[in-house]
Amino acid sequence: MTSLSPPVHHIRHGGGESHLDFDVRCLICRFLGSNFGTSGNHQQQQRCRKPARMERQPSFSRDIGHAAAETYLVTRLSFTLLKYLGLGYRWITRLVALACYALLLMPGFLQVAYCYFFSSQVRRSIVYGDQPRNRYKAWGSLLGLQLAERDIIVACIDYRNFPQGTISDMVKDVSQGISFVCNIIGECGGDPNRIYLMGQSAGAHISACVLLEQAIKESRGEKITWTVSQIKAYFGLSGGYNLFNLVDHFHNRGLYRSIFLSIMEGEESFEQFSPEVRIKDPSIKGAASLLPPIKLFHGTSDYSIPSDASINLVDALKGVGAEAELILYEGKSHTDLFLQDPLRGGKDDLFDHLVAVIHAGDEEALAKDALAPPRKRLVPEILLRLARQISPF
Repeated sequence: MTSLSPPVHHIRHGGGESHLDFDVRCLICRFLGSNFGTSGNHQQQQRCRKPARMERQPSFSRDIGHAAAETYLVTRLSFTLLKYLGLGYRWITRLVALACYALLLMPGFLQVAYCYFFSSQVRRSIVYGDQPRNRYKAWGSLLGLQLAERDIIVACIDYRNFPQGTISDMVKDVSQGISFVCNIIGECGGDPNRIYLMGQSAGAHISACVLLEQAIKESRGEKITWTVSQIKAYFGLSGGYNLFNLVDHFHNRGLYRSIFLSIMEGEESFEQFSPEVRIKDPSIKGAASLLPPIKLFHGTSDYSIPSDASINLVDALKGVGAEAELILYEGKSHTDLFLQDPLRGGKDDLFDHLVAVIHAGDEEALAKDALAPPRKRLVPEILLRLARQISPF
């Protein structure tokens, strides 16, 4: 669950000038009320002052150095992780499958990477917090770019991954990232009271934990740096929300129980980091009413995290009076909704649903969405089908 979740993108729209930030894993989408890319106020928007905390745009050479340092860090952590995993047949075959999967999708990945490094819209490597993060930008970058085309700012939040950190570190990092975005987005032209939080796979689990923990703190009157009321809706994609149900499932798929327990800080922490279980606790009943509308998306052919995970969380949320909705996609796998479908181009039901929710009530934005051209195909269909067949997820 800690290996697959989206990086986050931060798109800063200043009309003629907009900035995308790809440093993350749990997706925060924010609708920007001003027109995007209009020429009438281009000069005025170019004069808008950049926030002090985002003043310096890293050069390409600095980015390369930064990428090299992170590559070294990820490599070192990978070898540490191998000590936990061992070199069994199952892991070797999965690593080979992952390499082949990435190779088949490489035509699309290269186009996104080119935009990341060379687009003037992209603002990279914004630093927050005092702990180093792994930066896996690729998972969410494609969705972020597409949302940016619909006048939506996308901020991406990174977190420490295992063995660099365990579940409490991940939750802390994501909460700190959300706080950073909530407190700085107004300086970037966004609305701090119109934020949409999204996570995929492990990111869905961690962001759900963060959201519930924040609601609990607010219900108890504890000191906070951001409020749940700033989150207009939460989108959870292909997530797992009950660790008690997942430990055996992951063990059978190769994420062995001993490793899973190390990541999740032992079985004694399962309840704290299982939103489906924790929301039923009578002692936190007041937190449920503070939660934003929750919309979960899951493919029925997801074998990495079965769709029952989302079904059960929605049932638990409704049982305590929270607003929750489930959308199931027949025949979709763990990565179809987030990778293969966006790379395919054309109509994308998940993307259309997200945009419709974010733009709800904005007639001008909805009218522009209706006239938007079909999205470009980035990978030939035969490569997408082959990638789906050999995907290790």
